[in-house]
Amino acid sequence: MTSLFNIQGKNAVVVGASSGLGADAARAYAAAGANVALLARRVDRLEALKTELEDHGVSVIAVGCDVTDEASCKNAIDAVAAQFPTIDILLNNAGVAVRGSVETLSDEDWDKALNTNVKGIAHVSKYVLPRMKEAGYGRVINIASVNAVIADKADVFIRHSYNASKAAVIGLTKGMAASYARYGITVNALGPGLFSSEMTAETLFKSQEFLAAYNAQNPAGRPGASGELNGPILFFSSDACSYVQGQFVTVDGGITIV
Repeated sequence: MTSLFNIQGKNAVVVGASSGLGADAARAYAAAGANVALLARRVDRLEALKTELEDHGVSVIAVGCDVTDEASCKNAIDAVAAQFPTIDILLNNAGVAVRGSVETLSDEDWDKALNTNVKGIAHVSKYVLPRMKEAGYGRVINIASVNAVIADKADVFIRHSYNASKAAVIGLTKGMAASYARYGITVNALGPGLFSSEMTAETLFKSQEFLAAYNAQNPAGRPGASGELNGPILFFSSDACSYVQGQFVTVDGGITIV
């Protein structure tokens, strides 16, 4: 049974690995024996994480990548392919949350959210999927959000472009899954609830009023802790999910069921 979840020796690409949930996932992959390619804009942070992960005895590479720039994504994946013979796992984790409503968001705000959260997945996947097709194997995990299906009515936390872009991730995931299942590739999405990260530390976690309301509404009574997304990520990265396609699974303490 444990072999179903074994990813030892697999080659994983983690996009948005410089902090938060992406860095946590990279640590989980390395601890499970997978080689890891770390992709993000802030290469200095990737280099520090690379040194940490190499203690697990796996191969780790750090590659600069701006997911809003297709050429940057192509160059990054070419660099990964030069080091790893296959790309078995792709975790599309890069994301931004732009605050504002349809009344206040500028075109630039919308472009920032959509270009990062949606087109970023497409840009990276465009150059990974042909390699997975050639190998006849692949696991793609797209990070969406609970905010794809629920929204916050508090004015200070309205993020309409975030809601829209993360909902689009679910649709993109379903389309990709239907198209690539025949090649032995699974594509699924995860929807984290509130986790402490670089993106939330300066906004949501700074409001005690918001946290108190969130905890009162959430059946778990708390935000997610570091590492609590790793189990579902590892499941979707393994052979245990070989017949799971196009699914959106929330990891949120139950906030979306009440």
